[in-house]
Amino acid sequence: MAWRLFMKKTLTLIVTPSFPNPNSFKISPFSTSFLVTKLPKKLRKKRKKPDSPRTRPVQPDSVRIPHFESVLNRDSVFRFLIKSKEFLSKQPECILRLDDAGKLHRELGFPRGRKVIKSIQRHPLIFEVYRHTDNKMWLGFTEFAEQLLEDERSIMDSMEMDRVNKVRKLLMISKEKRIPLSKIYHNRLLFGIPEDFRDRVAKYPDYFRTVVENDGKRFLELVTWDPILAVSELQRQFIVNEDKVMKAFKFPVKYGKDLGLDENDMRKLNLLNTFPLVSPYSDGWKLDIWSLEAEKYRVGIVHEFLSLTLEKRASIHHIVEFKEEFSLTRRTYEMLKKQPRTFYLAGTEMNWAVFLKDAYDENGGLIDKDPQLIFNEKLFKFAQMQEGEVVSGAGEK
Repeated sequence: MAWRLFMKKTLTLIVTPSFPNPNSFKISPFSTSFLVTKLPKKLRKKRKKPDSPRTRPVQPDSVRIPHFESVLNRDSVFRFLIKSKEFLSKQPECILRLDDAGKLHRELGFPRGRKVIKSIQRHPLIFEVYRHTDNKMWLGFTEFAEQLLEDERSIMDSMEMDRVNKVRKLLMISKEKRIPLSKIYHNRLLFGIPEDFRDRVAKYPDYFRTVVENDGKRFLELVTWDPILAVSELQRQFIVNEDKVMKAFKFPVKYGKDLGLDENDMRKLNLLNTFPLVSPYSDGWKLDIWSLEAEKYRVGIVHEFLSLTLEKRASIHHIVEFKEEFSLTRRTYEMLKKQPRTFYLAGTEMNWAVFLKDAYDENGGLIDKDPQLIFNEKLFKFAQMQEGEVVSGAGEK
């Protein structure tokens, strides 16, 4: 009897009405409708980066000069090499514990959050990692790199007088004929000045004097003015090719075309808005800051500053650091943009560099190369080699 009742209930459950129940279409609590179907990463549309001074190029694509832009790319590629070489050279015995190196991303120039060992392995001819007697891993130079650094020191010694004159000229174009020692030190690589230059200046008391202010800040002051050095690079070029230099700069001066000037007067008026820059070795900082003459003075200052650098270029950070000494304004960027015949600005609006165009040939190579610059190019070449290539590469030293 119990078996029959069970079968009857089972058949009742199996036989369902032919008309569907509207409530049967309700979503069950186990529905998968909440899942979002994602496209594969390679099929997704790339988001366009927001336009900002950090990413916006200084030059539009139509007027960009690739070989100048490529120099900035090279700087980023060799950032770790340059900064680590400088940092290690100042350490006792030129070595550093690998654990400590991993915390010095800013000093050594590798990306924050990355392992330093990956950057080290990119330059096997320059850096090596070894286990010391304390059972710790240490970072140091290879024997090959040590020989290169010895060659660099020889170049520094042979170029000492040239570097002394560079520093003298920097002081001569500065407003007060004095510059904080820290600023020269921070920018020493820009001019090829040796790391120990603060000790070397003591050898030239007729040229330099170190002054310590009450707050402890140290300044390097000019002792004697040299009229032979007080000739700008632009003035030298003017003697060689007057017409070329006359066309190098243009300063807009508004005047009517119906002035009725004769040819001689018109030439004088055009001279006003072309070459005659105020010498960077004059007291141009005393001029009315917004006058045309003051702008010509500032353009001349930047031109002379760049001509003293190894690569005839400088970044915004180099220029801003000397803003007070060279009486530059916040409108330096706009000022240089108005002189495209002579200056080329590369990079982004927030991080740009300025080049002296006439210092480079049509292929982007520097016309006159300093021995230090030749060494740097050789170092970059070796830094890209692997250990097996050292024999063929060393023959070119």
